[in-house]
Amino acid sequence: MSQALDAIADRSRIFVSGGSATPRAIDRAMAAERDRWAEIELVTDRLVEPLAVFAHPNAPFRVVSLQPSPAVDGMRAAGALITRAVPFSRFGSVMAAGGSSPIDVAIVHVSQPGPDGRFSLGVSVATPVTAIASADLVIAQVNQRMPYSFGAGELDRDELDLLVEVDHPLVESVRREPDETAVTIGALVAELIPDRAMIQIGVGALADAVLAALTDHRDLGVHSGMISDGIVELHRSGATTGVTHPRFPGRLVTGLVGGTATVFEFIDRNPDVVMVPTSISHGIDVVATLPDFTAINSAVEVALDGSVNGEMIGDRVVSGPGGAPDYAAGAAAAPGGRFVVAMPATAAQGQVSRIVGELAATKITVPGHLVSLVVTEHGAADIGGLPLDRRAAALRAVAAPDLVSDPGGRPV
Repeated sequence: MSQALDAIADRSRIFVSGGSATPRAIDRAMAAERDRWAEIELVTDRLVEPLAVFAHPNAPFRVVSLQPSPAVDGMRAAGALITRAVPFSRFGSVMAAGGSSPIDVAIVHVSQPGPDGRFSLGVSVATPVTAIASADLVIAQVNQRMPYSFGAGELDRDELDLLVEVDHPLVESVRREPDETAVTIGALVAELIPDRAMIQIGVGALADAVLAALTDHRDLGVHSGMISDGIVELHRSGATTGVTHPRFPGRLVTGLVGGTATVFEFIDRNPDVVMVPTSISHGIDVVATLPDFTAINSAVEVALDGSVNGEMIGDRVVSGPGGAPDYAAGAAAAPGGRFVVAMPATAAQGQVSRIVGELAATKITVPGHLVSLVVTEHGAADIGGLPLDRRAAALRAVAAPDLVSDPGGRPV
C-alpha cells in the first residue's frame, strides 16, 4: 500500500472506480495518509456509498462526479463537489487528455489473476477501462472477492502499474421489494415488450418489478449499461437467450454490474455474460443495430410535451444524465426501437404529480420527441410521433387526477 500512495503525486487528478467496485482499502488508506498531499481531485462515476476521503473535503480532497448520487451530498455541502452533466457515452472523453477533467491516475479494482495470468475488472468495466486508457499511472486493488468477468475488462499484467493485495467485501446495494404501484407498472411495461426484443433497463425496485413480469417471455436479449439481481432471476427463468443480438448472440451484454452477492456470483466466469466498453454498451451506432430495442428508464418528472427530467428535484441535482440520452437516441435509430419512461404518477406520498406542465430547459435530460411511451400505474401513454396537443392529452390520461397543471400553471 505504501508504494501505491508514494506513487501518487500531489495535485493529481485521480479516477476512482465507483459502484460495487469502489476500492475501499485504498480509499481508507488515502484518508488516513491525507497529510501526504496538499490537493487531490478525484473523479468518480456513480457511488453507492461515500468514500472515506469525503470526511476531509478540501483538506485535501475534492471530487468531480460524473453521475451524482446521495453519496456525494456531503462534498456538495462542503463546497468540494463539481458535477459534469454529460451522458454516459462521454465519460471517457471527460477524463481523456483535452477533456474537462483529464486524469493522471486511475485506481481500479480487479480480480485475482486467472490461469492465463490475466486480471479482470469484474463488476465494473465500462468507465474503468476508459480511465485506464487515459491515465499515466494505473493502481489496481487486487481482491479475491472480485468475480472474474469475461470481455473488455480482462487485463494483462503489463496494463497495471502497481498492485495492492486486499481482501474485503464488494459494495452491495440494498435491494428493496417492489411495492404495489411498482408491480402494477412492471406488468404494464412487460405487456409492451415483444418476444425476441433486446432490452435495456435500470436498477431498483421498479426495474425489478418489470423484470419479474417478463419471465414468461421468450428469446429476449439484454444490452444494458448495468445489470443487477433481477436480471439473474430473469435469465434463470429461460426468458433471455439473446439469440437476436447481432454482435454477441446468446450473451447478456453490459458494462457494469450492481446489486448483491447474488449477481456477483452469477457473473463469475460465466460465459453467458460479456462485459463491454462504453462505446458498445452506450454507443448509438451499436444500439441502432439491435432489433426491437426497448430502453426502460425512470425519471424524476415528465412534461406534457414528453420531455424528461432525470436529474433534478427542484433546484437540487440528484443525478446526472447517465445513459438515458444515449439509449433514447439509439432507440430512435433502431429497427422497432422504443424509449420507455416508467415511473409512479406521484411523489411526496401522493401529493406531487410527476407529470408536469413544462420543464425548464436546464432540466431536460431527454427531449420529448425521443420518448415513445410513458407508463405509470394509471396506464401507458403512447406518445411517439404525436403532435404536442395529443402528447399532452395522452399524458394527462396517465397522470394523477387533479394534480397535473398545464404549462401556465392552471390545473387541467
